[in-house]
Amino acid sequence: MLFSSVGFLFRFLPVFMILYLIIPAKYRNIVLLAGSLVFYGVGEPYFVLLLIFSIVVNYGLSRYMFWEPSAPIQNRVERRKKRRRTALILSLLFDLCMLFLFKYWDFAAGSVNRLAGNELVPLLSLALPLGISFYTFQMISYQVDCYRGTISEPAGLVEFAAYVSMFPQLIAGPIVRYDEVADRMLSRRLRIRNLENGLKLFTLGLGFKVLLANQIGTLWNTIMTAGAGELHPAVAWLGAAAYSFQIYFDFWGYSVMAMGLGKMLGFRIPQNFDSPYASRSVSEFWRRWHITLGRWFREYVYFPLGGSRKGRLRTVCNLFIVWALTGLWHGADWNFVLWGLLFFLILTIEKNSYGRKLEQTRVIGRLYTLAIIPITWVVFAITDIGQLWAYLGNMFGIQKTGVMVGIPQFLRYLQEYGILLAFCILFATPLPIRCYNKWKDRWFVVVMLTAVFWFSVHEIMVGSNNPFLYFRF
Repeated sequence: MLFSSVGFLFRFLPVFMILYLIIPAKYRNIVLLAGSLVFYGVGEPYFVLLLIFSIVVNYGLSRYMFWEPSAPIQNRVERRKKRRRTALILSLLFDLCMLFLFKYWDFAAGSVNRLAGNELVPLLSLALPLGISFYTFQMISYQVDCYRGTISEPAGLVEFAAYVSMFPQLIAGPIVRYDEVADRMLSRRLRIRNLENGLKLFTLGLGFKVLLANQIGTLWNTIMTAGAGELHPAVAWLGAAAYSFQIYFDFWGYSVMAMGLGKMLGFRIPQNFDSPYASRSVSEFWRRWHITLGRWFREYVYFPLGGSRKGRLRTVCNLFIVWALTGLWHGADWNFVLWGLLFFLILTIEKNSYGRKLEQTRVIGRLYTLAIIPITWVVFAITDIGQLWAYLGNMFGIQKTGVMVGIPQFLRYLQEYGILLAFCILFATPLPIRCYNKWKDRWFVVVMLTAVFWFSVHEIMVGSNNPFLYFRF
């Protein structure tokens, strides 16, 4: 179920919120869990069973991690360490195997078969469960935090299941650690003020998604339909800019809606974006983009590998592993691997040369970032490697085919989408959010958000381009 759908806005959310508000506080986690499973089951009626199965297995292993059987005092500490290590290994094997089976098996099998020249490994052709990358990472973080002692007491079954399946962030994040919501899972008060502010945030995110991401996405689709290998460089760069704005406002819009829904439910869901297109280096860009994913890889992969504490060569190897995995996390295709390795290359160069000086500049750093990021998004967006090279060739004017979409079409696109592009540029800066945070309680902001909501509803009713891009990851 999409946040930006009539079914969610006018059926699911009102009914759920009424039940959530009138039910006694001690039963709210049950309502949250049931509502989240219904939310997921509407779009994934079969994979909701997979979600429940994964929750039960992970919960059982986490309880085993904390189990204290009777034993002589001299053996108790050693047995506890062994038990925790065993539970952690089993949970990691289970979670990663499930993720590999549904998301990566066919990719790996197809790659092996192409190298071998015949069908050595069978393809399973399994559908990808929505949100499996996100909820798998949340369960892994929970198990690792239990093992480390960050979580001193295990959650109850209902609390753990509600944490994993919480519908505001179930399908496309942010990736929430249990310690960030543990207190609210046990006890939370619903305040009218939080309901109001959460609804405002949700409406703001809805506008980002429907009025900016969906609309600018039509420009990218139009340019790609014309043919990746037959574009003037100006048109190719315009398309790259359009996709850059589409994926940003699509994912940022979802994250803001998730934060708003979380606030309405009594939780604080962490921020996932911090004006990344205002960054002064690619390293800073990634610190501001998909913050919770970057934090996850840093805390659960990069630091355990040794981080930057074991010399320059080891640091480079660790960064390579992290970025190869980051690329694969986003999708089971070679363009995502290439995208991750491209970031690895850029970040390694920045870390070992000009990165720090670049971040001290005001203009040069931002121009540098704005020149590189659209290129990385093209690599991310185009899964067909032949089309990808053709599009990149168009961007740099080295494609040999005749130009079918040239300057006249470029000028027409600017005329049609110029105002929308201007709004995208404006809202990609920190200024609008600063103004919102300053004036969100003023009457004119309420009026504007009301208009945003109904314009969004109108576009949802009449439009056809309404997917969330990150749903496929």
